[in-house]
Amino acid sequence: MLKLLEGNVINVPPKGGRKHPEQEFVHINTQNILFICGGAFEGIERHIARRKNTRIIGFTAEEKERVGSENLLQYVEAQDLRAYGLIPEIVGRLPVVTYLDQLDRDSLKRILTEPKNAILRQYKRLFEMDGIKLEIDEEVLDLIVDTAMERKLGARGLRSICEQIMNDAMFEAPSSSQKLFRVTLEFAKEKLAE
Repeated sequence: MLKLLEGNVINVPPKGGRKHPEQEFVHINTQNILFICGGAFEGIERHIARRKNTRIIGFTAEEKERVGSENLLQYVEAQDLRAYGLIPEIVGRLPVVTYLDQLDRDSLKRILTEPKNAILRQYKRLFEMDGIKLEIDEEVLDLIVDTAMERKLGARGLRSICEQIMNDAMFEAPSSSQKLFRVTLEFAKEKLAE
């Protein structure tokens, strides 16, 4: 990985590595490739807080500015990543270190409904395959988003919450004679409480 980041000619096996040792390699020069590395560094705020809220002891020392804890990620630096546990060789090859804000309610709701392959569109399609039209009340969308925010699951948690609500219905609805299945707020609350 270090060679990829620093810009070398890398030999890549087109069919996979160990199963075909006699194959020709594809040569890729990574010098002009922009690598964007990301991750969820749970607990890195402690390292940032320790660095930002310390005092230097001495007569001529100035007290460092005290920083609030509401959004410590905006102060992230490479040394925080190193203190978190990334090896210095990787941190040194990342020229820009920044952060992303948490997703808000509106963003989570848009993720749930707007993309071409949105989670709720997938469920509607699955029900359509069994000849059933799926309708979801607007309050249910709000409940799903609120549950994801309350559990601090982010966008990935939306699918597990939807699965918890829809799982039984997906197996029971095809054997029934109904052509419409409507997910109400009461139904969703009942399924999330199980």
